[in-house]
Formats: sequence, C-alpha cells, structure tokens
Amino acid sequence: MPSDTKTYQEETYIDNTIRLRGVLNTMPDFARDYFRAIEPTTSPKTRISYAYDIRLFFQFLIEENPVYKHHSIKDFRVQDLEAIQPVDIEEYLEYLSYYVKDDGTEYTNDERGKRRKLASLRSFYNYFFRDEQIKSNPASLVPMPKLHDKEIVRLDPNEVAILLDQVEDRTKMTKSQMKFHDKTKVRDLALLTLLLGTGIRVSECVGLDISDVDFDNLAIKVRRKGGYEDVVYFGEEVEEALLSYLDQRKHMIPMSGHEDALFLSLQNRRMAVRSVENLVKKYASLVTTTKKITPHKLRSTYGT
Repeated sequence: MPSDTKTYQEETYIDNTIRLRGVLNTMPDFARDYFRAIEPTTSPKTRISYAYDIRLFFQFLIEENPVYKHHSIKDFRVQDLEAIQPVDIEEYLEYLSYYVKDDGTEYTNDERGKRRKLASLRSFYNYFFRDEQIKSNPASLVPMPKLHDKEIVRLDPNEVAILLDQVEDRTKMTKSQMKFHDKTKVRDLALLTLLLGTGIRVSECVGLDISDVDFDNLAIKVRRKGGYEDVVYFGEEVEEALLSYLDQRKHMIPMSGHEDALFLSLQNRRMAVRSVENLVKKYASLVTTTKKITPHKLRSTYGT
C-alpha cells in the first residue's frame, strides 16, 4: 500500500511541476510540445526557468514589435518563430538590459542573464527546427553575449571566524533580531558551519533528513542536481555543531510531514531555501558591508 509520506525531494518535484503547468497555461499552445520533449533530460525547476525566459520573449514582441502589438501570447503560432529576424532577437537582448513589468517592477540583466535567456530561446528554436515545424532558425544566428571575468566574492578566514562568532554574540543585533536569537542560535551555528565546512548548496542543505547524517563516518548524504545521491564528508567542527543542534532538536515537536527534516524553522517546519538565504544575509551584514554574501558565496569560501 503506497505511503502518504513524501520526501522533501518528492514534494519539491510536485510543487515545481504544478508551477510549471501554471506558467504553460499562459504560453502559446505549441510551447507544450517543447516542454514535453525536454522533460526526460531536465528537472522541473530548469523547465520553469526556461518557461519564464521564453514567455518573456513573447511579451517583448507584443510590447516592442509593431507586427505583434495586437497579439496576446496565446495568439502566437509556431510559424511566427521563423518570421522573426535575427535583428529582432538582438533587440530583445538590448531590451533585457532594462525593462519594467506591468506592476511597475524594474528588471535588469547583465551579460550572464542575457546569455541564459538567449540559451533558453535557442533551445526552444532548435526543437522546432529539428522537428521540421519551422524552416529557419534565426536564434542560432545571434551570437552569445561575451562573458567578462567576474570577481569571486568570498569571506576571508578572519571574516569566517567573525561570522560564526556573531551567531553566538548578539551585541550587534537589533531588538527584533534578538527576540528570536536565543531560540535559533544553535541551529544557525550548525547550519552555517555545515555550509562552510562542506560547500553543499543551500537546496541540498534544507533537503537533509536526520537519517542523512552519519556520525560514524563523519559524512552526510545529499541529493545533487539531477536527483543522484552523493556522500560528502565533514570535519570535527561540523560534527560538534551538528551534535549540539541535534541535542536541542530532540526536544522540538515537528509539524506533521516534517518529522524527518534535519533543520527546522521556528514554526517547526522544514526550513525553506529563502529562510536560509535570509539567515546568511542577516549574519553576513554584521561582518561586512562591502561584500554581498549569499549561500552561494559560502560555497566559494569553502572552495578556497
């Protein structure tokens, strides 16, 4: 008899699949053929990113191209793809530098953002070209934006020490931050020490279950991008921080469905990626105001 209990990875997959279906409902009907074709080789999260990128291209055509100014996105047909000229796509890349959504939100893209969006569009075009639904592929004629070397932002060794000290020292915190600090500092120290000591992604961190921690071999089992499992080893500092947290974790009563989660929020639910991002931002702001430190930057710090 099937179990009603789903793993974090299964729940994430279902949530992303539902989100993708919602985005596809706002796109041309022929787009579904493409997303159905790439399903075996991509994750729902990747397909959502592609869908947002490709939908933005159609929105650009409606807003900026006089040929399509009376269109809705649903009006587009696959034949419209080959009617687009390379210059139209180049204008789209220029548009991506700065644009404003209907709600007034402003967006910008550097060369990396433009490169990703053009890659999404190229993949979209390539499918219909290979399937012989269109006779030309203008997206393939537009060169990829050149990437310039980007300075790697990371914490210096002394900043790492200060960051971890700040988890226990509340002197620089605001009153609202102090309010919850005593309840979360042991968890936060374990979480940050784990990120810094293993270099795992924040999504891999929040997906950890208690059973994924192996203290006999000082290792954790993580689910990597693509769904495969990997074993990552950690040192004594991570071991000490995790043991202290798990001692506290024993006295928590998780919400139904979150019993296995390693890291729990104040609501006794599995922590979300956004919660960890905010946590890192909060502590990093107490250490440095010149570096924008994110969980990904902690991966860069681990790498060095």
